[in-house]
Amino acid sequence: MTATAAEQHHLSPPSHPQRWLILGVICLAQLTVLLDNTVLNVAIPSLTRELDASTADVQWMISAYSLVQSGLLLTAGSSADRYGRKKMLIAGLALFGIGSLVAGLAQSSAQLIAARAGMGIGGALLLTTTLAVVVQIFDDSERVKAIGIWSTVSSLGFAVGPLIGGVMLDHFWWGAIFLINIPVAVIGLVAVARLVPEFKTSSSERPDLLGALLSTIGMASVVYAIISGPEHGWASGQVLLTAFGGVAVLTGFVLWELHIPYPMLDMHFFRNQKFIGAVAGAILVAFGMGGSLFLLTQQLQFVLGYGPLEAGLRTAPLALSVVALNLTGLGARLVPKLGTPVTIAAGMSLLAAGLAAIALLGGNGYGGMLLGLVVMGAGIALAMPAMANAIMSAIPPEKAGVGAGVNGTLAEFGNGLGVAVLGAVLHSRFAALVPAAVGAASLPAALASATDAGERARITDAFTSGLETSQLVGAVAVLAGGLLAAALLRRAERAESARAASAGAATAA
Repeated sequence: MTATAAEQHHLSPPSHPQRWLILGVICLAQLTVLLDNTVLNVAIPSLTRELDASTADVQWMISAYSLVQSGLLLTAGSSADRYGRKKMLIAGLALFGIGSLVAGLAQSSAQLIAARAGMGIGGALLLTTTLAVVVQIFDDSERVKAIGIWSTVSSLGFAVGPLIGGVMLDHFWWGAIFLINIPVAVIGLVAVARLVPEFKTSSSERPDLLGALLSTIGMASVVYAIISGPEHGWASGQVLLTAFGGVAVLTGFVLWELHIPYPMLDMHFFRNQKFIGAVAGAILVAFGMGGSLFLLTQQLQFVLGYGPLEAGLRTAPLALSVVALNLTGLGARLVPKLGTPVTIAAGMSLLAAGLAAIALLGGNGYGGMLLGLVVMGAGIALAMPAMANAIMSAIPPEKAGVGAGVNGTLAEFGNGLGVAVLGAVLHSRFAALVPAAVGAASLPAALASATDAGERARITDAFTSGLETSQLVGAVAVLAGGLLAAALLRRAERAESARAASAGAATAA
């Protein structure tokens, strides 16, 4: 066997005989983790009333989970590679289940915040380890389809969270939205223990404890700055200090990883054009999806007048179109035929077209918005699995946990960046169109201070104009980023083909 053939064999492990059953188990666990990113939003009135929670308490109840989870993704992925993916899956399910029990029975805001942070640790372990296990148990012929199903769960979890939360709160008390996680965690523990094979690197490298600490602090600080920006103002000292501190710590993390012989995240991955192209695309898909959904909820409630649950239902077609296309395996069939660069370019172009359709057609009614959501869903269904597969295939299989951590971190960062940038465009446009005397800080404040129906109509029109502008900015950014990612991936594939050809010629000689 030639060196090249050996390398290809190493990169394509044989499929596990129970791979589809295992995929179903880990997707169920992942869905529970993702639901908890959004399920709490509909319970805010109940929490405020029954736990006597302040606005700051509620903010921390929501943020503690995402902050801890996003900060630990890289460390969790590295731990899975080092200590065993099966062990980390079991640990993640156990922590998530225990955290859910404590959250459901919490008697104070402080107890609920602490429980949510514990759930975030379990969530970080689950999100990274599930993708690493998918790469481990599927060979190249089925991996894109498997990753497509895995990524479908992300879209489904984001959309279904508020709906499940609303249904639960209609029939039970607020703690039930957490206690429902416990039977899923127990089923997951039993299934993982019986079905999932263990995998870990046989390396005797020393653990990179300082790298883990720096990546956790740096990511958590940057995500906190993004989360708190809309509330405190992007130019406030608290937000700027946290953001600059996070960037400084992450810079220290990069320098440390370049300095040590056994880094947690090998920075040489970033010399791989295939990896860079997939990274750029992943950030911008999350940017477009996260930012647009943030704007859509405001448009549905403030402009079109729907309630929170009705608004959640009307964003569901985005997730449903992703689910329908990925479960039919359309993206998985197109990648071999079109190639990864063309598939990503097509998906990102559809995502941009959907954003533009919402901007230009969704201002006066739901029909135009529905068209845009379906087109966006089609784009995400094509682009996300292809990019996740490109990221994971650019990293050695023994580092799949770290690759999954990178993928998850990029999604968190892109989502937060989309909310921050498109939200800033919206508010700057709105403030420019609404006189300061009316109160341009927010739409509810401006409407409350309006003196007559004509003034209220002008304020609503200004907000709609701001939404349109921000959606178009998002569309341009996603389209440009998608074409750039596709170009980088195309160049990387040509370079790989050239190297393979020269290696073949040398072997023949």
